[in-house]
Amino acid sequence: MSDKSVRVRFAPSPTGPLHMGGVRTALYNYLFAKKHNGTFILRIEDTDQARFVEGAEEYIIEALKWCGINVDEGQGVGGDYGPYKQSERQAMYKPYADQLIASGKAYYAFDTSEDLDRMRKQAIQMKMPNWQYNSVTRSSMQNSLTLPEDEVQKRLDNGDPYVIRFKMPRNIDVRFEDEIRGWVVVNTNNVDDKVLFKSDGMPTYHLANIVDDHTMKITHVIRGEEWLPSAPLHVLLYEAFEWEAPKFAHCPLLLRPDGNGKLSKRDGDRLGFPVFPIDWLSKEGEKFSGYREQGYLPGAFINMLAFLGWNPGTTQEIFSLEEMVEAFSLERVSKAGAKFDADKTKWFQQQYLRAETEKSLAKMLREEVGDAISNFDDTYVEQACYLMKERATFVEDIYSEGHYLFANPTEFDDKTVSKKWKDEAEELMNEWSKELETISDFNAANIETSFKAFLEAKEMGIGKVLPLFRLVLTGKGMGPSMFEISDLLGKKETLKRMENNIPAIVKLKE
Repeated sequence: MSDKSVRVRFAPSPTGPLHMGGVRTALYNYLFAKKHNGTFILRIEDTDQARFVEGAEEYIIEALKWCGINVDEGQGVGGDYGPYKQSERQAMYKPYADQLIASGKAYYAFDTSEDLDRMRKQAIQMKMPNWQYNSVTRSSMQNSLTLPEDEVQKRLDNGDPYVIRFKMPRNIDVRFEDEIRGWVVVNTNNVDDKVLFKSDGMPTYHLANIVDDHTMKITHVIRGEEWLPSAPLHVLLYEAFEWEAPKFAHCPLLLRPDGNGKLSKRDGDRLGFPVFPIDWLSKEGEKFSGYREQGYLPGAFINMLAFLGWNPGTTQEIFSLEEMVEAFSLERVSKAGAKFDADKTKWFQQQYLRAETEKSLAKMLREEVGDAISNFDDTYVEQACYLMKERATFVEDIYSEGHYLFANPTEFDDKTVSKKWKDEAEELMNEWSKELETISDFNAANIETSFKAFLEAKEMGIGKVLPLFRLVLTGKGMGPSMFEISDLLGKKETLKRMENNIPAIVKLKE
């Protein structure tokens, strides 16, 4: 198979917001497609109408867009193999189900839900709790394998409800090579006769998925580990239709931070971190937090996700999307579940924030805090971003942690006041204020030179004086260079703060 022909799809169901595990599946498909100059397709699998959630499809499209995972073909984009939503393809599935009936690979089952419940209860009473509709039990059920042919036809003519089930062969080893897991072997005695076509006229996931992948010429099916139990049926369906099967790759589960179980949709807000790319508001009014709204940069989110199950084989951790494409391979995707790490996610965010230009950060900061910094010009805001970005995790931290760059502090760090503001502090700061007044070209280098001369004259170490200066100007116990802060504030504002804040701190000590 040439690289040009690679076609992969991300096929979510619109049953709610897109979990980050789903985003990772989309990402791996996207990376694989781009690596092989192939096509990344978005298909919406909405055969389960009972679980359909209004707005979920739009959410999926918006989330992928925010992440930078651009769709080449599919829902919302178009292409030569549409429609790309299964409910709009409904008419095409029944002939394929009929084809399986005709070839003896599937059968009609007329059992009601009451019949099935009764069989399950009987099985429990007989100490067989895991009852399945399979090659053994089908002989005692109401289906076209047990009923006379004329009875079957009569029921069909009468419009009796039925489903079409796959006729799972007995005691056959189904073998296929998974691109991540190697050879997988499952005996058909462990697989039930799955429903392929429902009484509501809709195909189940299994039939629609196979038909769509075949008709859309999908070459590689890269999906979550939860679909691994379905793979043997899918392999047998390809054989039943006499079609060439795509290559399969089942990605590892995303696990909770303690490694204890799958990271679920409800774990996020409960454990204090998002599990969705963007916010989701349910129709009941329940809000689920997203990475976008919590201030994460899309690149940081995607970089973190890529590493949950994939290892580039080098020490490099920060990858642009283009670099990920270059480095990605299914061979380096792990079989084992990947533990989510909220702290590592914040680390990725910090790296991406620091890599942003001051101009870009200033624009984001204005969007974040608006009026609070509207009186400051772009040059000032950009310099404030430069000073604070090494100490920030999110854009809003530049303002919250560096609030003193935009307004005179009204509070002063208690610990620094009690530990550093001793008897001589007031006089020392007043003297230093007079020195600041004498600096004609008020810039960081000149302020630092003057400060060093002041220390020398006083025969004092930096630790005796600098924390006091920081406290007066910023109200904080630590932060960026005081000389650069003074430079940014300017001579007038610096002297004004010295004049107002020294007495304010003295008052605090009384």
